[in-house]
Amino acid sequence: MLKKLTIKNYVLIDDLSISFDNGFSTITGETGAGKSILLGALSLLVGQRADTDVLLDKTSKCIIEAVFDVEQYAIQSFFQQNEIDYDVQTIIRREILETGRSRAYINDTPVNLSVLKELGDKLIDIHSQHQNSYLSDQVFQLKVIDTMAHNAALLSEYREQFRKYHECKKQLIELTEKVEKDKAELGFLQYQFDELVGANLKAGEQEELENEAIVLSNAESIKIALLNISHYLQAEENGIEVQMKEALNIAQKVKNIFHKAENIAERLGSMYVELKDLSAETERYAEQVELDPERLTLVKERLDMLYSLSQKHKVTSSEELIGLRDKIGERLSNIQSFDEHLALLHKQIEDFCASLHEISLKLREKRKAIAPSLENTVSQMLRQLGMPNAVFVVQFDELNDFQSSGLDSVQFLFTANKQIPAQDISKVASGGEISRTMLAVKSAIASSLAMPAIVFDEIDTGVSGEIADKMGGIMQAMSANMQVISITHLPQVAAKGQYQYKVFKTESSKATNTHIKRLTNDERIIEIAKMLSGKDVSEAAITNAKVLLQS
Repeated sequence: MLKKLTIKNYVLIDDLSISFDNGFSTITGETGAGKSILLGALSLLVGQRADTDVLLDKTSKCIIEAVFDVEQYAIQSFFQQNEIDYDVQTIIRREILETGRSRAYINDTPVNLSVLKELGDKLIDIHSQHQNSYLSDQVFQLKVIDTMAHNAALLSEYREQFRKYHECKKQLIELTEKVEKDKAELGFLQYQFDELVGANLKAGEQEELENEAIVLSNAESIKIALLNISHYLQAEENGIEVQMKEALNIAQKVKNIFHKAENIAERLGSMYVELKDLSAETERYAEQVELDPERLTLVKERLDMLYSLSQKHKVTSSEELIGLRDKIGERLSNIQSFDEHLALLHKQIEDFCASLHEISLKLREKRKAIAPSLENTVSQMLRQLGMPNAVFVVQFDELNDFQSSGLDSVQFLFTANKQIPAQDISKVASGGEISRTMLAVKSAIASSLAMPAIVFDEIDTGVSGEIADKMGGIMQAMSANMQVISITHLPQVAAKGQYQYKVFKTESSKATNTHIKRLTNDERIIEIAKMLSGKDVSEAAITNAKVLLQS
């Protein structure tokens, strides 16, 4: 249950702190006093978005904090899944900064708004006036049925299968589109692949051929150059080799009488050996270089083919052509395996359909089993609430395809008159009838909600007198299963509460502020008397207030 609410720097609230007890509490106050401000602050704690418009003082941050007693509610798994410390006295805090950004904390652990909302949905149901329209929303209607049927576990299983089913269908659509696209290109891809395979590509080949083409194109000049080098090295009369040999012989002779010439002789010897080797290698290269026009033609043709392929595929080397060939080959292989993959996806979808259909039937069975109980409970309450001929009907329709909640569509039908058959509640019910029906529905599911608290914001709008008294009695009965807080303008409802709070404003030359206080028994008498007779409280109004409180 909600134990304490603290609000700082929010709209007209400077600094407010109020404690709540279990059971049925009512909140009253004049129009414009700020009751809706309290509700807005509480809504921020369960994930509603906010901006700097909510700041009373634009230079300071807004802080809203609530303490919930969650000891009797099995929500430890939520804390484990979100790595938040669990405490039976759970503290939720929301801060709205001066910049407009907000921060949220659960037991001092920072969380995002989606996590805050998930916990809020488990702790408190805030029923604002506009939510009466939910009664005609089929998603809400089905949720009511599922709540009463205790379908949470079954729905969780169904939705996990539904998620996988949709994921599979998405993959099938994407793969089918890819198959159609690739198969349309199959002939072209195969042609490209065959052309590249037929080219018999080799890594580094282009560079080798380019070098060979240069040699073959200049074979004559290269051969002449090598022969000239060989001549200068080996000429019999003045060749370098002959002169080197003569110098070595002289050095060999002089080293015997001049020891320092020994080093010269060794170096000349090494140079002579290297020179002879160089002469032989030059001569060998000269013999290898031959004019070969046919080979040059073949090399140029091969290069032209490689250049053409590179230009065609917008690459620059044999290696890139090989990479492209392998990539196209892999794509062709994938196309050939598409049929197998498609068949596998179709089989998975069939399996998911079978599973979803089985769970859907279980959901339908439980839903239809609980529907008569909801119909009877709501119809009886409506009769208590001043509609003796009211009939409430749950109508089921079967859907053709799986939806997020199964294969069922639910519609609430209503009539307040004997002669008129039950019809869509949104089309035939007045505002007051909608309010009473919503209260009856909420009351019917109260014991199944497993939720600590519910807040009603003037759900009694449009009724008065005995009907208001009955509505107060229903909320009072609901408080046996959960904490109920009702914001009301009606004395009959206010008097039903075990506790009553008054919202009021104070005005000064500097500011207008909203406050809330818990009323004592004597203060309750005066407050309810004012609600009955206005500001000028009469003795009769006080007497009536006492009677209401005693009853």
